[in-house]
Amino acid sequence: RGLISPWSGVRFSPLAPKYFMANTKSAAKSARQSTKRRERNASVITGVKTRQKKLRAALAGGDAAVSKSEFSACSSALDKAVKSGTIHRNVANRRKSRLNKALVKATAAK
Repeated sequence: RGLISPWSGVRFSPLAPKYFMANTKSAAKSARQSTKRRERNASVITGVKTRQKKLRAALAGGDAAVSKSEFSACSSALDKAVKSGTIHRNVANRRKSRLNKALVKATAAK
């Protein structure tokens, strides 16, 4: 799925920096930086999603101790993503709140 360019109104691939030539040195540097940031952010977000999946699997398994440790790890991963600027703090807080609510519900049911 392509992205929409705000300055041209045309669709282009996420791999666009590979195909478009920068007009200035600063534009070339900006393209390099944004590529690095995009790759780093994708890695961080993937790690956060993996932690959330592990927590949900632990909640489904029913082991309270494992669930609590997974919640701690997931919460830490979300906080680190916020610290690096990858996700907004309100998004992280909302996800932690919902996961904690599910944790409390799962441990109370046992």
